[in-house]
Amino acid sequence: MSARRRDELGVALPSPVAALSLAAVVLAGVAFVATSGSAEDRTPEAARPVTATPTPTSTPTSTAPTPVVEKKQPEPKKRKPAVRRGEVYVEVYNNSGISGLAGSTASRISGAGWQVVGSDNWYGTIPQSTVYYPERLAPAAKMLARDLGISRLKPAIAPMRFDRLTVILTADFA
Repeated sequence: MSARRRDELGVALPSPVAALSLAAVVLAGVAFVATSGSAEDRTPEAARPVTATPTPTSTPTSTAPTPVVEKKQPEPKKRKPAVRRGEVYVEVYNNSGISGLAGSTASRISGAGWQVVGSDNWYGTIPQSTVYYPERLAPAAKMLARDLGISRLKPAIAPMRFDRLTVILTADFA
């Protein structure tokens, strides 16, 4: 047997991981070259400054171009419908120990133009005089509370009627 030395010269093929890595590097380089450019090219359209270019006019009366300025029309303010006291129903309840408080306050409210449809005693615990209102009558409730000097307003709750304002008194406001 002859002792032959094995020649270790040859070509080694890359592993699949190395081949994929090389392909990724090449693709990244191509993408970089394709997307590189000046800074102005990369600025979004909305962020670019607007430059006006004058257009020639047919009449030589003016040497400087007149810029066209668009005036923004102010949006008309939506006016809330005026509260008409005579069109709003009001019930007045006495939750105090003062006899006749609901009746006298109902007369006062009626004299101010509100349409009082009832007055009685309220049985329950109310911490302070309050005007209760359904959502659609919130502006009217504010006005009635101002008329009476009541600072507490609350949304109406059962068993109150939801087509009117309900005033529950705990003290005299005269």
